[in-house]
Amino acid sequence: MTGAPSALGPQPQARILTVTLNPALDLATQTARVVPELKLRCEPPLVDPGGGGINVSRAIARMDGDSTAVVALGGPAGARVEALMAGANLPVVRLDAPADTRESLSVTDRETGQQYRFVMPGPAWGADDVAAACRIIVAEVPEAGIVVLSGSNPPGVPDELAVTLARQLQDRGASLVVDTSGEPLACVVRAAAGVSVLRMNDAEAEGLAGRPLPGRTDTSAFAAGLVRAGVAHAVIVARGRDGNIIATADGCWHAVAHDVPIVSKVGAGDSFVAGFTLGMARGWDAGTSLGLAAAAASAAVMTPATELCRPEDVARLFDARVVTRL
Repeated sequence: MTGAPSALGPQPQARILTVTLNPALDLATQTARVVPELKLRCEPPLVDPGGGGINVSRAIARMDGDSTAVVALGGPAGARVEALMAGANLPVVRLDAPADTRESLSVTDRETGQQYRFVMPGPAWGADDVAAACRIIVAEVPEAGIVVLSGSNPPGVPDELAVTLARQLQDRGASLVVDTSGEPLACVVRAAAGVSVLRMNDAEAEGLAGRPLPGRTDTSAFAAGLVRAGVAHAVIVARGRDGNIIATADGCWHAVAHDVPIVSKVGAGDSFVAGFTLGMARGWDAGTSLGLAAAAASAAVMTPATELCRPEDVARLFDARVVTRL
C-alpha cells in the first residue's frame, strides 16, 4: 500500500469475525487497600463486556473499524453482556452457552496502585456444544474474511480448537488470527496448522523453543522458523518493554514499545490483536499493521480498568511509530 495510512477514520476493509467462547461480565473497582480478613469498601464498579474476542471487537470499533462478535452467552450475566454490546453498537452473533456466563473482577489498591484480577473458569462445554459452535462460526465467515480466535477456552473445549477451525476455514478462503497460550498454543505449533497469524509472548516463545531468546535476532529467528515450518503465515512475539517482532515469508520487523504511563494492563493484548487485525483487513503490510497494533496496545495501558484504547491516543502513537526491518 502506498502513502501514509491513517489509524482512524472509516476505510475499506475485509470483514472481521471475532470469536469468544468464554466471555465474562467484567467488573472493575478500587479500594483504599487490599488486605485479608477485613470487609473492603469499594467504589461503584465499572461494568464492561469482557473476553478476548469481545475486547478485540470493542477496540476495533474504537479505531473506526467494523467487526461482528460471535459470543457464547447464558444466564443473567450473559444477557447483560449482550445488552452492553448492543448499547455500544457492536454486532453480535449469539451462541447459546451450556450454562451461565462467568463474571470477572479486578480491584485496584489505591495505596500501591497494584491491580488484583480474579478470573472465573466459565461453564463446562460438551462435544456437541463445540461442534455446534464451529458450524456457526464457519457459516458466518464470508469469502476472504478474517476470523480472530482470542482468549481462553472454557472447560471442556479441546485444546485443538484452533487447529480444527483452521482446517474448516480453508475451503472458504478465510484467514485465522490466533492469540492463545498454554497447550492450545502448543497444539497449533505441533500440528503446523498453517493459521494466518499466530501471536505469543516472549515467555511462551522461549518455552516452545526450549531455550532462552535474549535478543531480537534470537526471537526473529525462532519466529521465522515457525513460518518456514508451516505453523503460520505470520508469527508475532511480544517482547514486553522491548516491543514486538513479526516474522513472515517476506522478512521480519520490530516495532518499538511506546513509553507511556501504565494505568491498567487489562485488555492491552486484545487491543494489540485488534490493531494488527484491522491493519490486515485494510490491506496494510505487516510492518504497518504491527505499528497500529503496538499503538493500540500502548493506548490501552493508559486507560483505567477495562476501558481499552482511546482513539486519540491510538492516532498519536501510530503517527509516532518506529518500525524497522530486521
